[in-house]
Amino acid sequence: MNFATENLVFDPQIIRRFDVNGPRYTSYPTADRFVEAFDSDAAKHWLGKRNIGGISRPLSLYFHIPFCNTICYYCACNKIITKDHGRSAKYIRYLGREIDIVGGLIEGGPKVEQLHWGGGTPTFLARDEMATLMGMLRGGFEFSPQAEVSIEVDPRKVGADTIAFLAELGFNRISVGIQDFDPVVQEAVNRIQTEAETMTVIAAARANGFVSVNADLIYGLPRQTVAGFSTTLDKVIAVAPDRIALYSYAHVPHLFKPQRRIVWADLPMASAKVSMLSRSLDAFTEAGYVYVGMDHFALPEDALAVAKRQGRLHRNFQGYSTQPDCDLIALGVSAIGRVGTTYSQNAKTLEEYYDRLNQGHLPIVRGLALSRDDLVRRAVIMALMCQGALTIESVEQAWLIDFRTYFARELEQLAEMEQQGLVDYYIS
Repeated sequence: MNFATENLVFDPQIIRRFDVNGPRYTSYPTADRFVEAFDSDAAKHWLGKRNIGGISRPLSLYFHIPFCNTICYYCACNKIITKDHGRSAKYIRYLGREIDIVGGLIEGGPKVEQLHWGGGTPTFLARDEMATLMGMLRGGFEFSPQAEVSIEVDPRKVGADTIAFLAELGFNRISVGIQDFDPVVQEAVNRIQTEAETMTVIAAARANGFVSVNADLIYGLPRQTVAGFSTTLDKVIAVAPDRIALYSYAHVPHLFKPQRRIVWADLPMASAKVSMLSRSLDAFTEAGYVYVGMDHFALPEDALAVAKRQGRLHRNFQGYSTQPDCDLIALGVSAIGRVGTTYSQNAKTLEEYYDRLNQGHLPIVRGLALSRDDLVRRAVIMALMCQGALTIESVEQAWLIDFRTYFARELEQLAEMEQQGLVDYYIS
């Protein structure tokens, strides 16, 4: 039997019927299930287990750079607004300490297949700071010659010369924050960004040999309209980024203080958000993009689209990935990693992050060792997120379960969705 999700229909009544809050699945279990009992010692134990048997999984590295020059009101990332580069210089020194600790716990020289700098705004760092950090990374880890090395950039803060410098450091993939080209929307979220600035960065990335350019968009922002967002879609498609990430804005001002500066009455109605999503799906599909899943699209020849066709697609805390077999080592304040069957998260404030490193400890403050049930459910969720379908027999064989019995409650809950055509559940 197969279980698949495809050909969703944007019926307003159906959407209202199933309009409930839920977690954003960057992991399963989600980060709100992490516990403080999983601490630095537990993480060290699991890093040590990588070495058992002499075979270690390759590595994916994530570095969180929390600094930004200005605040974007919609942002839900862990960030620090400052213009003081003395703070980033200190942060780089402490990242070096964390690299030394982690490097000392990893044996056997597993190669780094992926590296990603996120934030915040990684390009907040001065050039000498970026060069220092990259030097520490290459001194502490062995990189595969084919490693994917990516960075997030704010086009308002970098020019063509900076993009060329990033290429010299070894970056070969870039993610460009756009969100919306509409000046009215940009003013409402405190992110004034001209089309010229954005196009300069994209052109420079291609001129300097970056093999993949990703564009980030957000729908549901204040003062956004279906017509205005359609114009942004057309402009983005015209420059043909290799990948597009399309995120839905979640207004939760009780969790993220900057969002309190957004006027509730300026937010588009739910029906308008649905229309923006529908228009986006149509526009990207007509332009030849492959729907990778959830919030990502890619051109057919891009590595993400290829990985999906070949059944190698994976999703981690940075989104979709082509490297399903890597352990994710996350460094920096608030960063979340995955090693073996565990998740871990670093301290969320600079003060606690620095304090733990001063004591010679990994700055991990919480995490989770997954149970067998967690692993079964994660495998099912990952298949649906990455392939849009799963084969029940393969799950039963891999985990020695009777699928219908194990997921009886979930299948019952899906019955109404099946009746509405949101889910296909059929015998092959």
